Formats: sequence, structure tokens, C-alpha cells
Amino acid sequence: MAALAPLPPLPPLPAQFKSIQHHLRTAQEHDKRDPVVAYYCRLYAMQTGMKIDSKTPECRKFLSKLMDQLEALKKQLGDNEAITQEIVGCAHLENYALKMFLYADNEDRAGRFHKNMIKSFYTASLLIDVITVFGELTDENVKHRKYARWKATYIHNCLKNGETPQAGPVGIEEDNDVEENEDAGAASLPTQPTQPSSSSTYDPSNMPSGNYTGIQIPPGAHAPANTPAEVPHSTGDIRLTPEDFARAQKYCKYAGSALQYEDVSTAVQNLQKALKLLTTGRE
Repeated sequence: MAALAPLPPLPPLPAQFKSIQHHLRTAQEHDKRDPVVAYYCRLYAMQTGMKIDSKTPECRKFLSKLMDQLEALKKQLGDNEAITQEIVGCAHLENYALKMFLYADNEDRAGRFHKNMIKSFYTASLLIDVITVFGELTDENVKHRKYARWKATYIHNCLKNGETPQAGPVGIEEDNDVEENEDAGAASLPTQPTQPSSSSTYDPSNMPSGNYTGIQIPPGAHAPANTPAEVPHSTGDIRLTPEDFARAQKYCKYAGSALQYEDVSTAVQNLQKALKLLTTGRE
């Protein structure tokens, strides 16, 4: 799509809105890379800011300017399905966050510890926050967010202290609070999207097909749900509810979003989920 016009500037961030500063920074970083992600990051910041303080003059002014940015961005995106249809937007965000998580997880398991993989873990956790604009998070997303945020803090602190982090899944220490750690994940993104390497930040839209083939993520606090390779055939008359049809449609939308990134594996998994639901009435 054509380059977006510059958005109206924001006033200084009020202290009350400290909790959304990283979501707004992520929005700015994605204005050119992925405007859909940028839009929803701002929408999340707007909704969260309204809940925090919508009465103080400085907060009202900030939220008003943020609303101006949202309206300008929405106008420029026009009839983009990821903006006009929530189910497509949700699929886009989930897919983007998961692929960023998998990049960081792959770097972690390979023992390649660097600032950009820390940022990828942390940004993935921020994007999962953003998914809440569509409703309540799934248990899987909650686990991904917790693990990614903790990993970002753990690896950052190890590197800061001159220690070698333990690669792969390790026990989560509940008292680590990445929200207060402003350096974790603060490495700057490259100006142009780059292919993943040990020293670059992951850009999901530039991901070669099949790059993660063979990654084994064991079940646990961070692992995506596995999908059966074979789908059982329907036995007898299956009565599907409207909710079943809606879920099947959601999986098909997720598959379509995955194909935009040439991510065949994720597309197949979601299509298998839809097929199993339609043929058995169960997920």
C-alpha cells in the first residue's frame, strides 16, 4: 500500500499514562512497517488511557490528540479488511505477535542472546496486550504474554550483569516485573524490514516460508497449542451451533492471515482446527 501521510503529533505523555508508553512506541515503530499493527496499538492505548484518566486536563488533551491520530490513520487505511472486520484484525495481530514470539524463542533456544531478540520477546508481549481490544485473551495468549515478558526481563538482566542466560524454557520467577524495566526490549528497530538473523529484529511480514520448520516447542507455559495431524471423519449426524460456525470461520480467517505471510504451517494448523470442528463438533 502507499506510504502513509505523517500523523498529527502527540503532546508529552502524562505521567498517568506511563503504562501505555511502550504500546505507543510500538505503534510509531510500525507506522511504515505494518500500519494495521500501528492502528491497533494506538486503539489499545486510547482505550486503556480512557480507563486510567479521562478527566485531568493534560490527559484529556493527550487522548484528544491520540484520537486525531486514530481517525487519520483509519481514514488512510480506507477499506482494509483488518480494520473494517474485527475478526480479520484479530487474526492479523495474533499472527504477527506469534511469529515475533517464535523468532525470539528460536534465538533463545539456539543460545543467541542479543538486544533485538529481547525486544522481539517484549514486543510480542505488548502486542498480546493489544489483542484485548477484541475481547478476552485465550489462555494460550495469556501464557505466551507471561512467558515472553518474563524472558525479556530475565535475558536483559543477565546480559546487563555480565551473566550467560539459560537457553530455552526455565522456571518463571514471579517477582520479575518487566513493566518497570524500561531498558528491556528497548533496542531500536531497523529502518527497513530485514530478514531474521542473530543480530536483527524480526519482521513478520518479511519471513521466508518454512523458516521455523522443525522447531519443537514442548507443552508448557509458553507453548502454542498443538494441532492433530489427522482430522477424524464425521461419525453420524453432527449438530453444530452458531458458535461452532463462528469459531470455524475464525480459524479460516486465521489461516488466510497466515497465508499473507506465506506461513503455510500456521495456515494448515488453523484449517485443520476448522475441519475437525466441522466434522466432529469438537475442537
